[in-house]
Amino acid sequence: MTTPAAQPPRDRALGRGITTLIPQATPATPAEQAAAVLTAMRSVPVRVGVLQAAVVLLEERVRATDDEAERAAAATTVAMLRSAIGQAG
Repeated sequence: MTTPAAQPPRDRALGRGITTLIPQATPATPAEQAAAVLTAMRSVPVRVGVLQAAVVLLEERVRATDDEAERAAAATTVAMLRSAIGQAG
């Protein structure tokens, strides 16, 4: 009786998230990661309802945070999402 040859290991990079999608030399802040993902996803279709929900959540974050960098990143993201909603509608 023969046994099948061992399969080579799968590429473990699959499913590792943003660092696989956008490799980074230094750790990025969550705001920087979000900006990078938004840039990479400009041509990916997304339902308008998802964008609208994200706008509501991010607008609240703009009001609630004391971190100026976070506030600016969230406000920029809201503007980008509103633009995408406008183009879709």
